[in-house]
Amino acid sequence: MRRIAGEIVISPNPGLAMRKWRSLLQASQVEVAEELGCSPSVISDYEAGRRRSPGSNFIKRFVEALLDIDQRRGGRYTRELARIAVDVSDIFLDMREFTSPATARRICEAVEGEVVACPEGLDREVYGYTIIDSLKAIQTLSGLEFYRIFGSTSERALIFTRVSRGRSPMIAVKISPLKPRIVVLHGVMGEVDPLAISLAEGEGIPLAVSRLRSEEELVEALLQLYHTLSRREGG
Repeated sequence: MRRIAGEIVISPNPGLAMRKWRSLLQASQVEVAEELGCSPSVISDYEAGRRRSPGSNFIKRFVEALLDIDQRRGGRYTRELARIAVDVSDIFLDMREFTSPATARRICEAVEGEVVACPEGLDREVYGYTIIDSLKAIQTLSGLEFYRIFGSTSERALIFTRVSRGRSPMIAVKISPLKPRIVVLHGVMGEVDPLAISLAEGEGIPLAVSRLRSEEELVEALLQLYHTLSRREGG
């Protein structure tokens, strides 16, 4: 609850952050309004920016309503968030959460990605990204700790650096119960491993190879996208 509420409070556009989390927890405006004892138009007005930013008390009640709705449905998202809401380790070059989504296609364009599997999935919404040092991840993370790469939601882009041919990252994605919206490989020399492509196709996950020259360029390109989305959200 603190994680969700905190993101809404510090967002340059709290209404968009409210809409993001309501969508992620698959709760309708009507359902949330019923929990809060208000009209659905109140939720709609906050999300669209037609009302002044909600106060901390309303945000607290809003988040409680989302989690209560999720719990009545079995608590699937709450359990997922609890598993992945852990501290970031030094295997992550960067990790960001978008208040409003970008498409997988836009992520791919930002990193100068060449799509090698599942281009039909590029219109999916992506709510964040994690840039992972693949060698450190292999050496450091246990199976359960792999959840760390998903940040606040699995509906994100996973960008693996220091990749030889892409087999290991896609095997990790294959065995994980949480699935990203797109996987990007950086540092590939030569062709992508056919098994990596096959696994991506089997999971229905777009797979791309970034042609940016360095990790620094990769981090900067995604950071620019993050700031562009933040400026747009702030109006």
